[in-house]
Amino acid sequence: MLTQGFSRWIPTLSMLLVSLISYIDRNTLALLAPTILKETNLSAEQYGFIISGFSIAYMISNPLWGRVLDRFGLRWGMFAAVLFWTFASMSHALAAGFASFAIARIALGMGEGATFPGGLRAVMQTLPVHQQARGIALSYSGGSMGAIVTPILITPIALAWGWRSAFLFTGIIGLAWLIHWYFVGLRPDVRHWQPPSDRLAAKAAPRFTHARLWSFMIAYACCGLPLAFVLYSAALYLNQAMGLSQAFIGKVLWIPPLGWEVGYFFWGWLVDRMSRSGLSSQQVVWKLMTAAAVLALPLALVPWIPWFWLVMLELFFAMFLAGGNVILTIRYATQIYSPDHAGLIAGLGAGAWGAGVALAMPVFGRLFDLHRYDLAFALATAFPILGYLVWAGINLDLLRPVPRAHPGRTQGT
Repeated sequence: MLTQGFSRWIPTLSMLLVSLISYIDRNTLALLAPTILKETNLSAEQYGFIISGFSIAYMISNPLWGRVLDRFGLRWGMFAAVLFWTFASMSHALAAGFASFAIARIALGMGEGATFPGGLRAVMQTLPVHQQARGIALSYSGGSMGAIVTPILITPIALAWGWRSAFLFTGIIGLAWLIHWYFVGLRPDVRHWQPPSDRLAAKAAPRFTHARLWSFMIAYACCGLPLAFVLYSAALYLNQAMGLSQAFIGKVLWIPPLGWEVGYFFWGWLVDRMSRSGLSSQQVVWKLMTAAAVLALPLALVPWIPWFWLVMLELFFAMFLAGGNVILTIRYATQIYSPDHAGLIAGLGAGAWGAGVALAMPVFGRLFDLHRYDLAFALATAFPILGYLVWAGINLDLLRPVPRAHPGRTQGT
């Protein structure tokens, strides 16, 4: 019985691994940015545009991959996506300037758009309803794990054999996952999806005419933006503003993403616990997103903190809150829209996040070039508050005492 129970989780664990690999691939550039920018004479603003190129491609490809996975299935959809982005990641080793890095990064974004649609699709397809919230946290947590292990794995490789070898290593782990997935893909619950007997009642399909859908995408994009800001800018800030070396940064940069990892599981557990108290899931999400918006404010104070470890603690806490917001917004959307559209839901959320990152990163890069770290951190703090206010304004009716008495009101018209 225990073996059967564990077997059910194998597709979800496979999605954890693929999201872990995807974040190693994308974070390798962020980690090694101080060295790469010096050797290739790139400015922080150009670096921001390179990240923006990835984010635009990621924005476009997320809903496309979501549609593909919902329509044609996990097995070959995920195999094709990871094969493509593995070679895109390795191509960074051949880059020498702005154009080549941008092309490699755009290709990586086009492939990695399948990451979270695949994760949510696997959870909704292979796990019963009472395990799906934990499944979402588990499958998505690979991204934060990847951000944690990237400096631990990549720094020694880059110091020993140069930064180009680090991108070749990302290709090796991608190919290893493809071998693993070939065999997982033979499972009946991956090849042939049959709706489980305990599925939630039929719900609406996502429509762009739904105000609630827009509130989900805006909240996901804005409240999750500190993840990108810390991931892509922390190494530059520690190097430029605090004078720390690439070697030292590589030893400590796993700390902020650990907050992201803890946030996924803590906020997911808290939602389940509060839901058992008699509140609806939507009321729980409302209360927790309100708390997260207030707690986001201290991020703006980082440029005035002279102590390194206190800076790291605040970056940890910012990612802890942002990771929680990802879980909360996904939980909100999966309670409104049909599980049949799980891939598309995940794709729209992550795609909106990619759009936000694409717009914000060149601005952050420009501010870093000007050494206006105060404005950069203030802007990174303002985004989650803005996203929360938009989401709360559209969903204010969810605080009503008996939301389930009017099921039609949850369809997001």
